[in-house]
Amino acid sequence: MFKALKGLLVAAGDFMETFLFFSAILVVFYFFFAIPHEVVGDSMLPNFVNGEHLLTNKILYSVKEPQRGDVVTFKFPKAPQFDYIKRIVGLPEEQIMLKDNKIYIYNKENPEGFVLNETYLPEGTITAGKSFLPEGKKVLIPKNNYITFGDNRSRSSDSREWGFVPRRNLIGKAWVRYWPPKELGLIKNPTY
Repeated sequence: MFKALKGLLVAAGDFMETFLFFSAILVVFYFFFAIPHEVVGDSMLPNFVNGEHLLTNKILYSVKEPQRGDVVTFKFPKAPQFDYIKRIVGLPEEQIMLKDNKIYIYNKENPEGFVLNETYLPEGTITAGKSFLPEGKKVLIPKNNYITFGDNRSRSSDSREWGFVPRRNLIGKAWVRYWPPKELGLIKNPTY
């Protein structure tokens, strides 16, 4: 009986050692590499659904600049206690204008402007102006700031309404969708 109890204690100790080891790895991963986020609301439909869970890559933007099309999580500039998820459509030092349900981008490479081709949106999506970015007005995006829109344009509180997202507010790039399990996979960037 004593041998059986000793064997049980050794097995329990091995289990606890393994559990603590993997817990430590998860804690390090969480604090330094990725952080989980839940999609709350309908602002990113149809590409991201309320209740989905994502891992946000926290270190990518320390080695690479955010790109147009990146789905990002960030501290909401008007209330930093809230995290938002949106898509970057305008980059620092570009000009952006909404006209006839299209997004026009003006930059050094395209001083005459180009229409952003958003293949990730359903056909017929209306991108209307709002108070910060009204229809027909060119807005210059300051250095180290971004313009972000929700994919569900009619139901999104985004840069059209409240303005720029400073780089310091970016938490990271949405990297992996892990819940629900049937949607498990990497989040791909569109090509423009």
